Amino acid sequence: MSIDRAALVAGSIRLVSGISFLVDPVRANRLWGDPDEPVATARLLLRSMGYRDALIGGLLAMAALRGRDTRGWFLASGGADAADLLGGVSVHHEMKRSQRVIGLGGAVIGVGVGLWGALRKGPSAYDRTLLPIDERRGGLVGEPVLGVLP
Repeated sequence: MSIDRAALVAGSIRLVSGISFLVDPVRANRLWGDPDEPVATARLLLRSMGYRDALIGGLLAMAALRGRDTRGWFLASGGADAADLLGGVSVHHEMKRSQRVIGLGGAVIGVGVGLWGALRKGPSAYDRTLLPIDERRGGLVGEPVLGVLP
């Protein structure tokens, strides 16, 4: 079983970013280019973004550590950044320069990384043969077979 280092790095960055938005959304928001104190509804959305990023990043990192196919989690990560980018473009004219450069620029990079990771070649058949087989179910250990969960 080999670790997907690129997925581990991307997942870890997204996980840490998500946790920072959960622990201190105001400070994390400043890091992303907004010098002003966000209102209560904005803090709620920042925390929601934190949960989303921590979840996607954690699952991407776990898939990488377990030697699983990470392309779907890269796609989810890029999709989250695409949603942020789309939302940001709609209020582009109301954002400060730092918010546009850091916030929207970060989303553009995130979409690019997500697409790159999603379009990479998946694990080879040889890599999959190295995983232990669950003889009772006829599949890889820990994976559902024909819709049957362990």
